[in-house]
Amino acid sequence: MTLEELRNKIDELDRQLVELLSERARAAQMIGHLKVATSLPVYEPAREKVIYANVRAANKGPLPDIELTHIYERIIDVMRALQRNELASEKHARAKAQGQGTGADAPETGNKQ
Repeated sequence: MTLEELRNKIDELDRQLVELLSERARAAQMIGHLKVATSLPVYEPAREKVIYANVRAANKGPLPDIELTHIYERIIDVMRALQRNELASEKHARAKAQGQGTGADAPETGNKQ
């Protein structure tokens, strides 16, 4: 393959990754809603260990397990922040609907620049 063809392949893979990450984020948001309904914590270290084990088991290379784990640590951090922001937004909306001001600003998006 030529350099241009390989770059086009990477561009297509990036688009697929974005869609998969967005799908994962939507699932994480739905999990956040269920956690609120069942009073579960956002942070569940045992579940994260299972995710890392699953990722390592699925890894066929060329990325070393440790590097893939680092990537997933970041993905999970972002998904956890998304859940927290979603839950904070819901709490704020409920308080507002009940006529109670929370005094809190809009939740952070994690997009610090």
